[in-house]
Amino acid sequence: MDQDLQDFTDYLSRVAGKSPNTVRSYRADLSGFLHLMHLHGIDDPAQIDLATIRSWLAHEASTHARSTMARKTAALRSFFGWLSRHGRIKTDPTLALSSPKQSEHLPRILTHDQARTLMDTVDHDPVEPREDEDVQAALQVRDAAMLELLYATGMRVAELCGLDLDDVNRRSRTVKVLGKGSKERVLPYGLPADRALDRWLGEGRPVLAGSTAKSARKAGQALFLGQLGGRVGQRQVRKVVHQAAGQAGVPDIAPHALRHSAATHMLDGGADLREVQEMLGHSSLRTTQRYTHVSIEQLRARYRQAFPRA
Repeated sequence: MDQDLQDFTDYLSRVAGKSPNTVRSYRADLSGFLHLMHLHGIDDPAQIDLATIRSWLAHEASTHARSTMARKTAALRSFFGWLSRHGRIKTDPTLALSSPKQSEHLPRILTHDQARTLMDTVDHDPVEPREDEDVQAALQVRDAAMLELLYATGMRVAELCGLDLDDVNRRSRTVKVLGKGSKERVLPYGLPADRALDRWLGEGRPVLAGSTAKSARKAGQALFLGQLGGRVGQRQVRKVVHQAAGQAGVPDIAPHALRHSAATHMLDGGADLREVQEMLGHSSLRTTQRYTHVSIEQLRARYRQAFPRA
């Protein structure tokens, strides 16, 4: 079954166009499942039935969240469906397998005032004097540009980290993003983000990219760089967002909360739901619709606060 798994993951990345994170997660889920099957003497996927799959999922559910179980279920359905289509098994045992119902948690967001406070703070907070002050100043300029772009476009962290210099069109104030499933979309951004990018490209990036040929090769075409000159990583971006929230005195948030905030604030401002769907790169309108619930909850809160007969 190792060869089946390898062929399937190759299919996911090369044909289906799944993101590296999805391929990695599916492979890990399936590896755990197939290893357990091997321990029970099952080395042929044709021997695996629906009862066995449900038993494994029930065991996993005791220690994993619903969202994780939904992914594991999706991985199994995708794997056995692929085996069936390619004639490696006669019947697909997951045809009657349903995904666990997801809990309807409203995404955490910043209010308009909190978002404004956060952006004002990262744009204007002074750099603390240090020996490597030039590098620290460059990092501050970078952090401001990353935060402005995340909030202005609602892009994902992985999309931000994957941006190259030529993905940004300064004349039209748009940025080309490669999203999930290798789907491209072009996102507009406003003047604050443009000013932050201008400072980063003119003052910050040259410092982190260095002046030698070796450092230039390391930086490559990456738009945003880490302290050592290579492409910035997702973990570093998340750290920047958490630190910026603490400095601004707003609720502690992850980068995805800026994405949620951008979507909700656009809807509050009168944007069409399909426009927000296109901006976020959602394949289903249903995924975008949850932001309307956030707007309604905010309206209810303001109503209860302001209306005397609420």
